[in-house]
Amino acid sequence: MDVLAEVHRGDGYPVNWPERPGAWLSQASSLGAWVAELDGRLVGHVSLSRSGEGDLAPGLWSERSGTSEDLTAVVSRLFVAPQARGHGIGALLIGRAVEESRRRGVHPVLDVVASDTAAAALYERLGWELMATVEQRWSPSQLVSIRCYTAAS
Repeated sequence: MDVLAEVHRGDGYPVNWPERPGAWLSQASSLGAWVAELDGRLVGHVSLSRSGEGDLAPGLWSERSGTSEDLTAVVSRLFVAPQARGHGIGALLIGRAVEESRRRGVHPVLDVVASDTAAAALYERLGWELMATVEQRWSPSQLVSIRCYTAAS
């Protein structure tokens, strides 16, 4: 959680700091979660889960592909410590989540806040396809633009 707090302070991810960060990390890992280490230090995290409340990409993929949302897996909670960036850790973590989703026979998708341009650039470099950018209301006063991606088939 120290790395997550560091990322939040520097990058604003997650946008809204969770009341219980440990629960926030673990609740999104129903299919798996992985961490990365560099020089013996924890520097990154990613999780894979079934579609949950607020996930937009699974529905878009379902409409596009004509398959059930149950056949998707959501890649989420991806973060890499600022001092560990540039080593390909984010790509390795995403690759591990995609590998697990395919092993389970489900299609990987993800949502990212549109203002997180570095994350969007990473996904696009890795071949993820933008399905849509949509507005999502997170609270009565918070309307957020979300980019929904699907992994290359």
